[in-house]
Amino acid sequence: MTISPAASDNSLQCPLEGLITLRHLNLYYGDFQALKDINAAFKRRTITALIGPSGCGKSTLLRTLNRMNDLIDGVRITGEVIIEGADIFAPDVDLTQLRKRVGMVFQRPNPFPLSIYDNVVYGPRLHGRPGKAELNAILERSLEAVQMWEEVKDKLKAPALSLTEEQQQRLCIARLLAVEPEILLMDEPCSALDPLATLRIEELMQELKKNYTIIIVTHNMQQAARASDDSGFMYLGELIEFGATAQLFTRPRDPQTEDYITGKYG
Repeated sequence: MTISPAASDNSLQCPLEGLITLRHLNLYYGDFQALKDINAAFKRRTITALIGPSGCGKSTLLRTLNRMNDLIDGVRITGEVIIEGADIFAPDVDLTQLRKRVGMVFQRPNPFPLSIYDNVVYGPRLHGRPGKAELNAILERSLEAVQMWEEVKDKLKAPALSLTEEQQQRLCIARLLAVEPEILLMDEPCSALDPLATLRIEELMQELKKNYTIIIVTHNMQQAARASDDSGFMYLGELIEFGATAQLFTRPRDPQTEDYITGKYG
């Protein structure tokens, strides 16, 4: 992966500031430009939804925020991703610490083929190997946060894969919370779930945003409207419009946003 510095022309600097600030972010897969001059700010302890048709760059943008795209050959990035004043592409950034701070939940639940207990404490063991009492406290706290403690406290040694899909997704979120991140990235976290399970995950997100900043990619327009505080509409690698969800869905400023929301394409 190649990272180029942001433009030094001060006239190009984006005035937006947030917990996460994107300034003139571009990403290329070889000769193909997947993200085009993205400027945005994600506020602390809010839920932001990224919407847009398939292939528009939503998931690519999400993966840029914890440098998951580093794993892809031929990726080149210009511009800046600033988290609390520090550029995550600076040469001295510790990727392990960045991904601990900025965790990700994927489309389909991906619990490890281990027990419920070992799934949740896996990260703390990896990062610090705390004692059993501390691990037990982390376990209970993390499962309480995703409203699972009462459901599983008597079967912690059971295989994680024996849980329902919705429980597995909540377990994956608990696994992230166990390493105390600040930011949760969710890439279509409800796409494999039925409507009732989807609603439970959305309710969980509302609880989690009291302590975490959440950014979600979704194709579900109703979900974006219900669950998010801010939304960004992406099309062909560009961030066409970004702002409060209520405003974007009811009074979009850009005709392309209105066309997408009203179902004219996508």
